[in-house]
Amino acid sequence: MDYHLLAERLFPHIHTTPEEIEARYPKRQLPEGAKVTRMGPSPTGFMHLGNLYGALVDERLAHQSGGVFYLRIEDTDKKREVEGGVQTIIEAFSSFGLPFDEGASLDGDNGVYGPYRQSQRAEIYQTFVKSLVQRGMAYPCFCTEEELAAAHAAQEANKENFGYYGKYAVWRDRPMEEIEAELNKGTPYVVRFRSEGSIENKVRHEDLVKGKMEVTENDQDVVILKSDGIPTYHFAHVVDDHLMGTTVVVRGEEWLATLPVHLQLFRAMGWKAPKYAHTAQLMKIDPETGGKRKLSKRKDPELALTFYAQEGYPVPAVLEYLMTLLNSNFEEWRRANPDAPMNDFPFSTKKMSGSGALFDIEKLRDVSKNVISRMDADTVYSYIADWSAANDPAFHALLTRDPARSKAYLAIGRGGKKPRKDLALWSDAKGYMDFMFDELFRPDYTMPERVPAEDARIILTDFAAVFDEDDTPDSFFEKMKQIASQHGYATDTKAYKADPSAYKGAVGDVSMVVRVAVAGRQNAPDLQTVMSIMGREKVLERLKKCADVL
Repeated sequence: MDYHLLAERLFPHIHTTPEEIEARYPKRQLPEGAKVTRMGPSPTGFMHLGNLYGALVDERLAHQSGGVFYLRIEDTDKKREVEGGVQTIIEAFSSFGLPFDEGASLDGDNGVYGPYRQSQRAEIYQTFVKSLVQRGMAYPCFCTEEELAAAHAAQEANKENFGYYGKYAVWRDRPMEEIEAELNKGTPYVVRFRSEGSIENKVRHEDLVKGKMEVTENDQDVVILKSDGIPTYHFAHVVDDHLMGTTVVVRGEEWLATLPVHLQLFRAMGWKAPKYAHTAQLMKIDPETGGKRKLSKRKDPELALTFYAQEGYPVPAVLEYLMTLLNSNFEEWRRANPDAPMNDFPFSTKKMSGSGALFDIEKLRDVSKNVISRMDADTVYSYIADWSAANDPAFHALLTRDPARSKAYLAIGRGGKKPRKDLALWSDAKGYMDFMFDELFRPDYTMPERVPAEDARIILTDFAAVFDEDDTPDSFFEKMKQIASQHGYATDTKAYKADPSAYKGAVGDVSMVVRVAVAGRQNAPDLQTVMSIMGREKVLERLKKCADVL
């Protein structure tokens, strides 16, 4: 077989050489140990938690080492591509604050190692496929779908491995005359890689997550170029990762089965393969069966990245929670460094679990409460304002009507060793702040069970007479103790517990009456601070309204 003639017949339009292509992509000049990682999503219109999970690994590995994190759009499968898919990808990662150093952007490309869209790299791929054909390492295959289906059926009947190999690789050694005949007829064809592997052989490999392993050598003549001249993922990512200088490929463990193919292709091209980090699948406990299963696009809304913005999960909380799944020692580090930026954490693939990572939405809520509790009031206000503008315009209008007042309320209980943890989501803010706005005030005047309605009215009247919006929390409580004493309530909880029969209740019951009147509920932040923010007129109005209802 004259392989050079075959290559010219298949690629008469390709005049570039591999050496010329290589010259376009000089070796990156980076510090020793710097890692180059990439995110390579397909523009299918759906960005899921697994994408973010892997991207966080990519970003940390690159930026923690002084390397490069870039975005490559893998759009070789035109059947699955949707309009606006690239914009969806870019906006999704942007909303989670993952900074790409280079790659595809809404305006084109940012960087010198592009094009960063695989659909624009056909000449590059075909140049290297032509080179493989010239070396007798690739060949055209004219099999129809029906012929491939028949081979599959025969393999199933014979209980053989599925695929295009051995006697089933019917175009592997066809003479040039037969190939010429099909080309002259215009028969569609794909180009397959000629594998010299055997399933009797094992390949040693060390994965950054899974550790040392042996994988069965590939014996399949896989398709590397489709009939439309666009490569398959197998070949495209090998070429691109080599030319773009990728040093670590992070991907889901479902790709482990194809690892032997990719390692074989790198060897065939004479290139050093990058390190691979196969991440564990995201799992959850199925509420119906109680067993573990993969997160499902159909069953689990939390799989979609859009879910977190709509529900109001803070971006930093989602990232921190994912880090708890990625590195087993993150939570311990966070407890020791409660105020440090997450990026100060020394991320390591050695601390990643090789088995399934269990996603727990309730644990995410707990992480979110902690993250929000460490933010200052201005930051919290800004986040809530942004979220409500997009998701609850009516509440947004109330929140932003008097920003200083809203921020003062959000500042209650912030700072210190034990900050309040009232908010898990930005969508919780409305319920947390509602009583501060007359438009949302829906009071529940249920009083403490030890305080009869008649006493409650008297307590409210007495407090209205002595209320001072400039009181401190301590001076406010002193007034509560005076009113308690006047009406038969213990001024000290311990005294009440020591002799309950001597008192109607305790000072806490008395202050709760005021709290219910002002906030319309029994659970609210520091009451004196709340009343100071509300102002004298509003507080007296609330006290009277409650007393009138009782």
